[in-house]
Amino acid sequence: MRSTETLTRAAIAEAINRKLGLSRAESLAMVESILTHMCDALGKGENVKISGFGTFLLRDKAERIGRNPKTGVEVPITPRRVLTFRASQMLKDRIGGK
Repeated sequence: MRSTETLTRAAIAEAINRKLGLSRAESLAMVESILTHMCDALGKGENVKISGFGTFLLRDKAERIGRNPKTGVEVPITPRRVLTFRASQMLKDRIGGK
């Protein structure tokens, strides 16, 4: 079953506001600070690990040959860096209902 709802920065800030009693502005600033710190680390080429949640990993992909599915023409795909996410076992268990 898929949910159509999306967790947003504002929703996270609201949860922090309710649970910790910080003001809405302080809660939103905390969320923004955490996300900025994560983005800065990834921008420097560092992986980001959040214990019990998962790891954001950077992977360098080499140049390769792809194929246009409509025409079948081979096209070179340029080398690039991609971001992947690997969920922790704890998160997998929670999602799986264990």
